[in-house]
Amino acid sequence: MTSAAAEGVAKTSATPSAPRGRKSVTGTRRTVAALFLLPALVLLGALVVYPIGYSIVRSFYDSSGGHFAGIDNYRALFTDDGIRTALKNNIIWVVFAPAVATALGLIFAVLTERVRWGTAFKLVVFMPMAISMLAAGIIFRLVYDQDPDKGVANAVWVGVHDTFAQSSAFPKAHPGRNSPLKPDHGGFLTTSPVHTGQSVALPLVGVAPEQMPDSAEKAVRAAAEPGKITGTTWQDFTRGKGVGKLGAVDPSELGYSGMRIEAVKDGKVVATAKAADDGTFTLPAKADGALLRLPAGNFKEPYNGVDWLGPSLVTPAIIGAYVWMWAGFAMVLIAAGLAGVPRELLEAARVDGANEWQVFRRVTVPLLAPVLAVVAVTLMINVLKIFDLVFIIAPGSSQDDANVLALELYRKGFSEGRPGVASAIAVFLLVLVIPVMLFNMRRLRREVRR
Repeated sequence: MTSAAAEGVAKTSATPSAPRGRKSVTGTRRTVAALFLLPALVLLGALVVYPIGYSIVRSFYDSSGGHFAGIDNYRALFTDDGIRTALKNNIIWVVFAPAVATALGLIFAVLTERVRWGTAFKLVVFMPMAISMLAAGIIFRLVYDQDPDKGVANAVWVGVHDTFAQSSAFPKAHPGRNSPLKPDHGGFLTTSPVHTGQSVALPLVGVAPEQMPDSAEKAVRAAAEPGKITGTTWQDFTRGKGVGKLGAVDPSELGYSGMRIEAVKDGKVVATAKAADDGTFTLPAKADGALLRLPAGNFKEPYNGVDWLGPSLVTPAIIGAYVWMWAGFAMVLIAAGLAGVPRELLEAARVDGANEWQVFRRVTVPLLAPVLAVVAVTLMINVLKIFDLVFIIAPGSSQDDANVLALELYRKGFSEGRPGVASAIAVFLLVLVIPVMLFNMRRLRREVRR
């Protein structure tokens, strides 16, 4: 008994003592973990904590940084017109951009789920994410160009418009010297009435030969016809000094093909005619004693499309560029969430008689609600910091109307030399982003607990 007890005491004394340092859950010593985390903590402090702290301190000083300004810089957030416009535009961005991008991502993810080429379509939609904001801004600056020959948006818009409302081919045509025409409400009217058996000359100038319609042919002097009124309307201009005779049809001059002519009596149109390719036209006998009018529709300026980057449309146009880039991001996340939806629930709904729209609205969307919330909140955080697209796409003439807080921060800090106000805007942006980030973190924690 005594020897056994002695052996037990010896074994106990030989057993190494437990380490004094506490271990983490994974079994790693806290000091070792801290050493590995130290470089990341240093970088985090230098690149995140210090700039935030310095911005908060700097926001209470004036432009020189030598005098304490109190809350004057923060007061400017609500009194400066540029900052108020930027705040209003940021609200528009936060409300519409995430909603549209998320909705499009949901539609793309659902509609491409059952098609064989769905993967290829998703690749094409996601591809803009590989383009930088700078490159996307340059692309859409060209897309929204006012000139239909350069801007794709206006080229399509003008094409659709001209399909239903053809523009005039003679927008700059006007009477020359000693012309029998005078201005009349955007068109032109003869100075004296015309009569049957008369051949009328209606010369105009102002259209370059290369801009004449392709259908235009060499002008011909219309021969007089009994009981009718005939005439010619043409481009009364021949290149070369001293070449051609004013008011007479010369061999190289072209007729105004398609020009509309009206016979007007007592303010009413009694007859109309359309010029042939050689500029000749014929009016019936009832036009006798009438004045001839070339209506304003002949000289209507060609439709030049929509001013996408003008003051009223510049913000929606830039939001469109943003959605083009980020709809693919939303689609990929939603498609991943859709892959985890139990198919049994969808099939059960169909068996119970629900159509596809009801399945989508009452089953698919509720099951995807957590994913949709994460996508929408992530995009909200992103649009609060939007800068590149607005700076690149909006021209100088309408940049004030498209202004956002991040762009105003840049302008106040670098263009206007007011770093105190710029720091106040940065702190204000941080305050706006923090609640959204906290909401997103809480939602993610709830998902993990489930």
